[in-house]
Amino acid sequence: MTGIIFIFLACLLWAADTLIRYPLLFGGSSAQQIVLFEHLIVFVVLIGIFVFKRRKPSFLSRGTLLPFIVIGVFGSALGTLAFTEAFYLANPTVVILLQKLQPLVAVTLACVLLKEQINPRFFFWLGIALLGSLLLIWPDLQILSTSFKEGNIEHNNNALLGYGLALFAVVSWGCATVFGKKLSTKGLDSVDLMVGRFSFGLLGMLPFAFMTPTLITTVEISVLQKIAILALLSGVLGMYFYYQGLKRIPAHWATLAEMFFPVAAIFINWLFLSVEMTQVQLVGAVTLIAASTMVQRKPMERAIKTA
Repeated sequence: MTGIIFIFLACLLWAADTLIRYPLLFGGSSAQQIVLFEHLIVFVVLIGIFVFKRRKPSFLSRGTLLPFIVIGVFGSALGTLAFTEAFYLANPTVVILLQKLQPLVAVTLACVLLKEQINPRFFFWLGIALLGSLLLIWPDLQILSTSFKEGNIEHNNNALLGYGLALFAVVSWGCATVFGKKLSTKGLDSVDLMVGRFSFGLLGMLPFAFMTPTLITTVEISVLQKIAILALLSGVLGMYFYYQGLKRIPAHWATLAEMFFPVAAIFINWLFLSVEMTQVQLVGAVTLIAASTMVQRKPMERAIKTA
């Protein structure tokens, strides 16, 4: 049960960062600028921890390069950028719907790459969790349905590009979960995983800095301060909790637990932004949390009997 609690805590921090991230976006900061400095700040903090503890950078060894490229360049940097840009180019509701495909990507890869044995009951609870996610976005689905009926949705090149970017983000995040689990089985601790993730993530963002130098030259101190808070909360603490959880549970459980993120986001919006939840959304939140918890019940009972 400890593993899923750690991932719940990570999702809570990731949801809380929207209180800072989206005001920054709507305030004029670009997604590239935010993600670039976020990776840079986390990288500096983690390197500082390595120097302070006099640790050797043991995260790079045979067999870790490709996984770190996947979770750093694609999962951490490009996936986040793609998902953010998709909101500007396409219908946000459809983008959120596409995100729900992530568990299917992660479960498939966990079977193929990690040879994880998937109990049939997992797919039952996965279906329940997906149902909970749909209930959470039910108000948006109603708006989307109305838009289709009234012919207000334009199928143009920008929209198609946006949906393509959303799918790219979904695949990137699903792959990052599985390869992160693969690295955790090689004896790397949470700090090693985080240093590798953000080091390669920063490398993935450097081409944007070279192509658009104004990302660096035009950033304001007040913006940097807010990005630093993002980096420490969702970057350092959030990813630390995430990898603590990931090393305790299989990758296909982890991707189900990550679906707690929309629940946390809705509750935070309700508490701090006065965005009320409907009864349908409350049912969806309870359903999602219950499914994420029940998926571990049987293995835990077996472990207790064995002990």
